[in-house]
Amino acid sequence: METLKIGCVVMAAGNARRYGGNKLAAQLQGRSLILRTLEAVPGELFDSVVVVTQYPEIINLVKEFHFSAVHNDHPEYGISHTIELGLTGLRDCSGVLFLVSDQPLLRRESVADLVRFWKTQPDRIAALGHNGVRGNPCLFPARFFPELMELQEDHGGNTVIRRHEEDLVLMEVAAQELTDVDTPQAMEELRVKR
Repeated sequence: METLKIGCVVMAAGNARRYGGNKLAAQLQGRSLILRTLEAVPGELFDSVVVVTQYPEIINLVKEFHFSAVHNDHPEYGISHTIELGLTGLRDCSGVLFLVSDQPLLRRESVADLVRFWKTQPDRIAALGHNGVRGNPCLFPARFFPELMELQEDHGGNTVIRRHEEDLVLMEVAAQELTDVDTPQAMEELRVKR
């Protein structure tokens, strides 16, 4: 059986307008959102990990993890541009996992389990979910790369998934792992719960 080459794109380039600043620097229990995200990447399972960001401090942090960093000069172009930048160097992969950077409770073990889950059906799109509701991250097989590369503006992987719902499989995780932080209020709620 052929070995599947799997890449990972960490999307850390957004302007976080709703947050009102670089939310990836926001702290939860003494660790920034971006640090928590990078710690949740099981690097040993990927042939390559690419972090797409507009922030020089994140590029410096990425070096400590021995991942690759791609600078996004135009975050205003939307998530589609981040996907294109990340995927460009990974198009020889069998599949690529896309990880957002604002799920501070996402566990490394869950990401690793998702990769293993996808390997059992590598022609499908695999995502974490809870009670049948899809969340992130999502792992796309190579046959969807052309569609991902054609996305425009703020249209992300959701657009491709909606076109191919029959190809989606979900792996169940606890709801808290899928919690994303879009506002300072959401971050404060997480701090209170912890």
